[in-house]
Amino acid sequence: MKFLLITLITHTEDPVTGVRLSTADRFREVVATAELAEELGFDGYGVGERHERPFISSAPPVVLSHIAARTSRIRLFTAVTTLSLLDPVRAFEDYATLDNLSGGRLELIIGKGNGSAQRDLFEVTTETQWARNAEGYELFRRLWREDRVTWSGRFRPALVDAEVWPRPLQQPIRVWHGSATSRESVELAAKWGDPLFSANVSNPIEPYAELIRHYRERWAFHGHDPARALVGAGTAGCYVARTSQQALRVYQPIFASKLALQSRLGLRPVFTTLEDFVERSSALIGSPAQIIDKVLRYHAEFGHQVIHLQADRDGLTERQHRDMLTLFQSEIAPVLRREIPAPPWPAES
Repeated sequence: MKFLLITLITHTEDPVTGVRLSTADRFREVVATAELAEELGFDGYGVGERHERPFISSAPPVVLSHIAARTSRIRLFTAVTTLSLLDPVRAFEDYATLDNLSGGRLELIIGKGNGSAQRDLFEVTTETQWARNAEGYELFRRLWREDRVTWSGRFRPALVDAEVWPRPLQQPIRVWHGSATSRESVELAAKWGDPLFSANVSNPIEPYAELIRHYRERWAFHGHDPARALVGAGTAGCYVARTSQQALRVYQPIFASKLALQSRLGLRPVFTTLEDFVERSSALIGSPAQIIDKVLRYHAEFGHQVIHLQADRDGLTERQHRDMLTLFQSEIAPVLRREIPAPPWPAES
């Protein structure tokens, strides 16, 4: 199994202390966490893309380029690149540049994105966002593979024998399709023979397991080898401690703050107690043995080979955060790497 840390770069008050970092300090924290992830042996670090409050992740190529300059080994992920909002030619230019600067360490997770504010900024409607995502990806993948492209579509000017520079380092890049509940993303991934990354965050396991089963069915329908299907899955939160009692004690105020935030936003929580959150969500909270058992139970349903943890401290102190990630890598990751073999990263092939 491979392990990623992913951040959407939320810019809010700390759920425990109430302190809010400056924008510059928040970005510095993101980069420092990426450096820590490489130091501890995580396989990848991902930066989301959002264009509305409370996120400041509107420019992932810029953030990932800075991280690329501060690291040397870790794979760099987008999570997700919102192709429904972007000109695929401009996105290609940004990410081909990043691929070269990083030494070919880039991996893309694409998706349509969500949120009405984002759609309003880019004049994208709910009726066209899926079509924009599919069309944008089809052009993007051609640009990555072909030196000259002739193309026409609905949402941007046609290209005639077009050259787009710079050419990327990786040929081709691996593109994952991120999906929370949508079969549209699953179908696009299966059609092109691309890996799927299930959000697996907001609900119990059932809807995500059903979506992954559908992906594997469509993968086979499109004629791909079932043994080559690659699946990743997210987690709703993580805190590992030596004992379950310690983990619950530390995470309780963090969970209480999350509930309070949902209440202020007028949202109805899916999990109303910490005990229910730990039991029925994908959150990994407990002792190393408990977390290993939970990941293996999810793997029995998903067959996933890659998992992401939240990169942010999210109410933990810097010491608690480092200690937690260190414990995860020393006592959990080795067991799961042994129990769940994963295909190599491109650099390892």
